[in-house]
Amino acid sequence: MYDREAVVRYANVWWDDYNPAYPKFADDCTNYVSQCLHAGGAPIWGQPNREEGWWLGGGTWSLSWATAHSLRWYLAGAKKGLTATIVSSPSQLELGDVIVYDFQNDGRFDHAAIVTAKDGDVPFVNAHTYNVRERLWDYKDSYASTPDARYIFFKINDQFS
Repeated sequence: MYDREAVVRYANVWWDDYNPAYPKFADDCTNYVSQCLHAGGAPIWGQPNREEGWWLGGGTWSLSWATAHSLRWYLAGAKKGLTATIVSSPSQLELGDVIVYDFQNDGRFDHAAIVTAKDGDVPFVNAHTYNVRERLWDYKDSYASTPDARYIFFKINDQFS
């Protein structure tokens, strides 16, 4: 069972620091989101194939653990372990859900964040690379964002298969 409260606790402890139990990346957003998901009980699987599953271990990791574009494809198609459903609106997200960002709308997703708070229907996120806590989900104030930015909203399934 996915523990959304554990996800938020972890996200709020490590939002502005790096857990020494995990590797640190120059672009750390997806690694951080993966750590949060794992803290919520999401099972890792697929090792040692870097292009399969969602995992970290033995000094290496899957592409989906560490890159936003790969996490996007993993969550969109996973049938076991950590799975998710795409929803059409950020208002449908809950704590512990994931947003991936294609700021240039070029088909390459370049950022990931985890939902850690809501104000009514409006989600707020934590993220790494440029570390933020409870930032408005849309990143419209970010230098990376463009008017054409595209988002995918992933509702993490509460049961793991």
